[in-house]
Amino acid sequence: MDKVIDYYNRFDEWGRLDREPIEFIIHLHHIKSMLPQQGCILDNGAGPGKYAIELAKLGYRMTLTDLTPSSVDIAKKKAAEYRIEDRFDGFYAADARDLGMLPDEHFDAALMLGPLYHLQAEEGRIKAVRELHRVAKPGGLVFVAFMTQTRFLMNSVMHPEHWKPNHTVEGIRQFLRTSTFDHADEGRFTGAYYFDIAEINPFMESQGFETMKLIGSSSIAGAMTPEQWDYWRRQGDEAYRQIMDIVIKESENPYLLGSASHLLYIGRKN
Repeated sequence: MDKVIDYYNRFDEWGRLDREPIEFIIHLHHIKSMLPQQGCILDNGAGPGKYAIELAKLGYRMTLTDLTPSSVDIAKKKAAEYRIEDRFDGFYAADARDLGMLPDEHFDAALMLGPLYHLQAEEGRIKAVRELHRVAKPGGLVFVAFMTQTRFLMNSVMHPEHWKPNHTVEGIRQFLRTSTFDHADEGRFTGAYYFDIAEINPFMESQGFETMKLIGSSSIAGAMTPEQWDYWRRQGDEAYRQIMDIVIKESENPYLLGSASHLLYIGRKN
């Protein structure tokens, strides 16, 4: 995990969600649409806390964890900047596989929008999901993000020099055998695990969750350029709102899941 922590110490995750806003917009829409009107929420593997901050603004009681201490520090500063630190019950530097500082069946809902990207061993993935199950109340909602083999295979074929060792046929074959990726270049995104889409719902259900939805985080708009977005903005606020409604609706289209860089699983604790 040291290389993963080193990567996120240098990477601007808050800025990524500003530069690539469609993922954040779609995730937040589905999260807000399904949460109870009030309650305690865990943002586990929260990075710098962009989702937690938005939910705290809406009045939810938040608890935040992340593997990278520097990300937890940024989240604290952001909460203070927005003057909502009193809505947080704790900021913890913690591994998603061990949330021992948190009580059983405490949270009305829990987010885990990152840890499963970097747990290459099946045992670790199971531990993280079991911890999420433990801390959620019976009937509590969970929102869990996944990266997929299909999209990363597309990226590797289209941009091989960006994803070494997947710039070779053998590198790609190795990825398809293991679903893991360790970047050959220092300082790049690494230590990753990518799910077969067909295995996501059964995996979560095997750990005690009822599947509600599986969302394609980039919908039909993941490849759009700023210039293409500008076209729709020039059509006026109402036209732009309607286009965004279409994009959000299409995020639930199961035929688009393979084209999305991230998927959002929404489930309920049995």
